[in-house]
Order: sequence, then C-alpha cells, then structure tokens
Amino acid sequence: MKKAKHFAIVGAGIGGLTAAALLSDQGHQVSIYDQFDRPRPVGSGLVIQPVGQAVLDRIGAGDRARTLGNPIHRMLGFEADAGRKVLDVWYDRSGHGQTGLGIHRASLFDALFAAVRTRDVQFHPASRVMRAVPGTIHLDDGTTQGPFDLIIDGAGATSPLSPLQSRPLPYGAIWGTVDWPQTSLPLTQLSQCYRRADRMIGALPIGKLPGDDRQKAAIFWSMPRDQHDDWQKAGLAAWAAEATALWPDFAPFIAQITDADQMTMARYGHGTMRQPWSPGLVHIGDAAHRASPQLGQGANMALLDAMALSQALAVAEGDQALALYAKARRWHTLAYQVMSAVFTPQYQSDSRWLPVLRDRLLFPLSQLPPGPRLLSAIVSGTMLRPLGRFGYP
Repeated sequence: MKKAKHFAIVGAGIGGLTAAALLSDQGHQVSIYDQFDRPRPVGSGLVIQPVGQAVLDRIGAGDRARTLGNPIHRMLGFEADAGRKVLDVWYDRSGHGQTGLGIHRASLFDALFAAVRTRDVQFHPASRVMRAVPGTIHLDDGTTQGPFDLIIDGAGATSPLSPLQSRPLPYGAIWGTVDWPQTSLPLTQLSQCYRRADRMIGALPIGKLPGDDRQKAAIFWSMPRDQHDDWQKAGLAAWAAEATALWPDFAPFIAQITDADQMTMARYGHGTMRQPWSPGLVHIGDAAHRASPQLGQGANMALLDAMALSQALAVAEGDQALALYAKARRWHTLAYQVMSAVFTPQYQSDSRWLPVLRDRLLFPLSQLPPGPRLLSAIVSGTMLRPLGRFGYP
C-alpha cells in the first residue's frame, strides 16, 4: 500500500475542492489554503458537461448539484437581423440521455464544499499564498506552511503560483444573475442571439441558489474587453434599448437589472502551459490553461484535471506522477484549446466575414451527418478520452 502523503491545495475553487475530496479518499492528508475569510465562489452561471458530472458523482456531489442546477438539453443561437439559426446543438434529441447541467457557481460550490466537509480535510481561510518553493508555501503575513509532499495550484487565472502568460482575448462579457421570468424561452435550453460577431446576448437557466427556491438565469452580453467603462457611462437605459431591439425575448430578463453593479465584467485569455508542473508543484484548472468560455468547458476542465491528477498519484509518485497527469490531460486539453481558438472569433470579434462564413457555410454543414453527433460529443466533453490513459471518470 502506498504511503499517505501530505498535500497542500491552494484555492478552494472547483478544481481545488474536487482534488481535495479525491485525494482524501485515497488516504492522503489534505490542507486547503484560500484567501477568503471563508471559502466562497466567484462568478455567475456555468454549464457542467456530462464528463464533469461524472467526476461530481465520484466524490458524492452529483446529486446535490443536480438538485440545485437545471438540466440543459439544447444550445440554440440565432442571428438577430435575419432570424436564422446559426447554432443548434442537442445533447440527446430523445431527451432521455445525457444533458448539460446549468448551475450557479454558488450552487456548485455548495455541492462541492458539502462533499469535502464529509472528509478529513483541513481548511485554512484568510490565507493568501504568495509563492511556493518545493515543500513550502509562503503567506502574505510573512509566515510559511509545510512541509508538504506536493503543492497543488488550484488558484485560478490570477494564481500567484502559475507562470502561465495567456494571450488576452479582445472580447469579454458582462454577466449577471436574475430570476427566470415568464418567457417563451425553454427552461432546458441555453438561448443566444447574435448580431454578426460583435454582439452576443445569452440566457442560461441555472436552477436555484442554496436556500432560494426561485429558478434563476445567468444572463450575459458580449463586449470588447476595454469597453466596460463606456458601457457604464452610457447607462442601463441605453443598454436595455439596444438589447431588446436585437432580441425582444430578452426584455423580461434585462428588466430585472436596475444597477450596473448587478453585471460583472469578465475578461478572458487563451494559453496553455507546456508542462503544468515542476518538482513539488502542479497546476490544475485555469492556473494551467485558459480559454474563452464559448465551448462551455472551463469548469469541466478543472474537474477533469483534478480527476487525472488523483489517478496519476494513485499509481506513481513524485515527478513520475506529475508527468503522468500532464500526459493524461494533454490531448483533450489541446483539442479544446484549438477549437476554442477557432470558434470564438466567429461569435466574439469585429470580423465581418467570419459571421458570414459561420451562418452561410459552417452552420448548414454542421446540421448534416455526422455533424450533429460530432457537435454533441464536443460540448459533452467526450470527443477524446478526457483522462488519456485513464479513460473516462
């Protein structure tokens, strides 16, 4: 039997909490360090894909997540001026198989945190990690913690431990959470509206927040990364007028936004570490790779990274285990990074010809066999074996 190790996890996010549960189940000692006074989520809604849901089930968080979240059967987008469909992806047209799971980050955090709390995992809140050397982490109060057999960086895109320098993407989005209103939009569908590629509006059903029985929606509005200040200065009335002119069905959603602070600006980057580890330190999730959320894979990637790392540590030790982890996730991560780089400019850019290519050629082709099945596999996260040699969760 392998000797139990002591692991430090930096960041109580999706990847960090998942890794904590998996490694604790293997008999290891796990300590989580998070900068907040108490662990908490940041952000609005997201979609957990089927392979990510399988990881949640492995740690006992799946049922709680599905109770709070909302099943997503379809992703549908149309062009505002012509009204034609330009995105149509079903998880399973029969409606009886796999689905996505729309969920608020607070609800996903609730499910993950509850699962971790059933394990013997040590939490260290209000602990801002500034740097790490093999076996030791250094906090902003000048103290050090350790020794650890391995430090796992799950601190996200702003991780102080990650050397990843991602390329800023020209477009981001503002996100907010509102109640699901009286609307003709299906409650099991991610609905989006586009004007060329310089405007994108979306409404994602995300289920309920902990302690709140009202159905929620995550709404988003695409904009260039440097135009948030201009949007705020223009005022909510101007935004509401433009958005509802493009997409009248968006009116009952945007009517609930009465303060600009209800919408949070998210800016995205694109990049992947060639080697997401060094002796005594390994990076998972956004600390290891970043991309546009266009394919809905961000949370999925963090869950799969945590799963692959735990599998690698179960069969090997030290640098060999970390190399196995990197190899297991290499091709799946690379494939989605490439697809994100190709697809994102078609929906978020100033290009005039890419939307024409999208609408007049790529979308019609995507609806011909085997296009629908391939699109389902892409969004489900199953186009390639997500854990490499370890297969599927």
